[in-house]
Amino acid sequence: MPESEHLGRVGRESAESAHPGRRLSELVEQAARCTSDCCGASGMVSDCGTERPAAVTHPDLAGLVAVQLRSGDGPIPAALERGEPVDSADLLREERWPAYRAVALDAGVRSSVTLPFRRAGLTVTLSLYSFRPHVLEDAPHGPARALGDLAATCIVRDRSYRAALTELDQLGAALRSRPVVDQACGMVMHVLGCDADTAFTVLRRISQGTNRKLSDVASAVVEKRGRGLEKELVSLSS
Repeated sequence: MPESEHLGRVGRESAESAHPGRRLSELVEQAARCTSDCCGASGMVSDCGTERPAAVTHPDLAGLVAVQLRSGDGPIPAALERGEPVDSADLLREERWPAYRAVALDAGVRSSVTLPFRRAGLTVTLSLYSFRPHVLEDAPHGPARALGDLAATCIVRDRSYRAALTELDQLGAALRSRPVVDQACGMVMHVLGCDADTAFTVLRRISQGTNRKLSDVASAVVEKRGRGLEKELVSLSS
């Protein structure tokens, strides 16, 4: 399949592909197909959080990722630290990363290369594996690099999009609760003989003091028409 078609498939918008796990699955599958002598691939997203979404093209490769996360040693941690590709041309003669080397050789993997792609506080790592030594040297300059660049950009964009949707939902909830808050403020103003700013501050203090949402406090005030809240309102306003 032409490289341009692969890139188009990674960048295509859909509800499912917006999840980082789905983005990674698409990346590793297509990168493995695009790279000569590649027997499989793995991908992972790393940022400041503890959750690290990952994907592999074959279950046996999950052990290679897991051993590096447990030990903090291997091509993935090295690529995350350096911000540049890390390879092992022949794991049979590799002296670094003994735990990773053992798991890789047990899975029949003789060589690997890990490419990091940094974007806006996160890093996507793409690891390519081969059953043969000395065959992945050109991978950092091939189509896998373009695929990784695009996938990292898409994951950052997806996160920004989800954050915007969350903010929009919060704004919508605030707008929907505004009428009842205004009503409650009017009742508090009547009870305390205060202005609107003071009334809103009183409601907010009740909300914080009782660990309830401001809209819930306002709804309770409106529902009771302010009755029974005189003492509480007076004490909180002083």
